[in-house]
Amino acid sequence: MPHKLRKIRKTRGSRTQGYGRIGQHRDAGSKGNRKVGRHKHLWSKVVTYEPDYFGNHGFTSPQSLHRKENTLNLQKLTELAEANTTVNLTEMGYTKLLGAGRITKPLTVTVPTCSKSAEEKIAQAGGKVITVSQENGE
Repeated sequence: MPHKLRKIRKTRGSRTQGYGRIGQHRDAGSKGNRKVGRHKHLWSKVVTYEPDYFGNHGFTSPQSLHRKENTLNLQKLTELAEANTTVNLTEMGYTKLLGAGRITKPLTVTVPTCSKSAEEKIAQAGGKVITVSQENGE
């Protein structure tokens, strides 16, 4: 609500409006997400007293730690198993077999997890997929 009792009304006509005579209210600049002058005239203060001021801090969400899957598509599987009929992807470091691509020869694949489409395509080619739960007898 506009009214004539704002602070600036008191300083009108005083040339500097209370900010001093040599540009005290200029050049501080801020990009909104940080404090004023940290990339300008206060840089030496940041370097000296607040070396960890910039950068990411805090914790990593536990959910993001479980999403690190090393996947392999059927297209690459055929290249890996040129001469072999059995492939152990667990020993190679893969955690999931995906169904992108085609497979023509029957393979026995051991892998921790497998997508439905990959399992179906391997079965159609005459092979089979052994997952970790099947190895443990569950």
